[in-house]
Amino acid sequence: MIKTLNPLMDKIDVLSDYDKAMLVDIILKKLFTPDPEIDKIWAHEARKRWNAYKKGEIGYVSYEKAMAKHRIK
Repeated sequence: MIKTLNPLMDKIDVLSDYDKAMLVDIILKKLFTPDPEIDKIWAHEARKRWNAYKKGEIGYVSYEKAMAKHRIK
């Protein structure tokens, strides 16, 4: 894989910082293109969880508690 990337990397080296940033943006957009099927699955899961919460079948964790769990100390 590196062999195929080396010629590309040589071309990237001559780009301006602005053009490199634009290239990164283009690559990220292509990597993170929304998938309608996954969005549909997550929407269904969110509705299911919301309904379970409203029925009292599941509890919740406060924002503060959730964030504290992942804070670097």
